[in-house]
Amino acid sequence: MFEKGSKSYSIFKLKCPRCHEGEMFETGSWSFSKSFDMLKRCPECDLNYFPEPGYYYGSMFISYIWTGWFCILFIAIFHWWLKLSQEWAFGLLIVFLIINFVYIFRISRLMWLNINVKYDPNALKGKKS
Repeated sequence: MFEKGSKSYSIFKLKCPRCHEGEMFETGSWSFSKSFDMLKRCPECDLNYFPEPGYYYGSMFISYIWTGWFCILFIAIFHWWLKLSQEWAFGLLIVFLIINFVYIFRISRLMWLNINVKYDPNALKGKKS
């Protein structure tokens, strides 16, 4: 499921969806310095990460939907199953979201880009020859 060539590999490893080699962001996943700065093109296969203005508008919807479902599940587990108070469950959720906000932002952008770009194992052949 998380092997090179799968969409999940590209999304969770934050790699280019076409070649699965190039990075998409200037800094690491847990960096809060330049956390939203993306590269313009893939350094390996030269895929344009910004094909048109406003391209990543759809990633906001992806982020909103999966974060909403995650929050419901998180509260259900911590409040009903682990029997924590509502205040503790929401407090833990807020701390988790603050720490992982950058990663959620990046994954949402990669999900959106992976909808439109297919993996091409031959994408690097022209560059490395």
